[in-house]
Amino acid sequence: MTLAADLYFSFRSPYSYLAVGRYRQMCEDHDLDIALKPVWPLAVRQPDFFERNHPNWLGYTMRDMIRVAQFHGIPFGPPSPDPIVQDVNTRQISADQPHIKRITRLGQVAARRRRGLAFAHEAGRLIWGGARGWNEGEHLKGAAERAGLDFAQIEAEAVDDAGALDIEIAANQADLEAAGHWGVPTLVFEGEPFFGQDRIEMVKWRMEQKGLQPREGCA
Repeated sequence: MTLAADLYFSFRSPYSYLAVGRYRQMCEDHDLDIALKPVWPLAVRQPDFFERNHPNWLGYTMRDMIRVAQFHGIPFGPPSPDPIVQDVNTRQISADQPHIKRITRLGQVAARRRRGLAFAHEAGRLIWGGARGWNEGEHLKGAAERAGLDFAQIEAEAVDDAGALDIEIAANQADLEAAGHWGVPTLVFEGEPFFGQDRIEMVKWRMEQKGLQPREGCA
């Protein structure tokens, strides 16, 4: 029996990136289907969030995300450009957010096609894996193709159906909060939320209790 779960994910979240490839591998190795549920990042939903944090928050988070990537052997580097348009001096979040809106809508289109997890992983490797100009040239086209998607088709849908996609993305956030959490990455399995990239082994443990099985040919 194939088990199913939902992964709530932000393309601006480094911890979402550090989790998504491992969840993708879990699906490849086990009889498991994880549906991607993209949400807008905190910088869009709560623009003053970072100003309200403790002064040590940013420094610790940067140190931690780098060592998590090193521990798991995941390529990691600062995004270029940042998916969020923000004044580096004042930390003011711009009202115009072309990068995060484009990539999140593309993620939701991929999710419609049940290729969301793969696309989020491939796009995440561009954004957080050190690729310069991830939003330019053939980068996203290559990510889409590696995820089994036709980039021209999903980009056209992301533009033409932007209003409906934004409603779906907002509904994802509402579903996350209804499941008992608010942040990302959060995986929800049978109504139980697991927040953070450090809960993956616990997710697997819970799924094994519910009958998770390796795919044929996987140890």
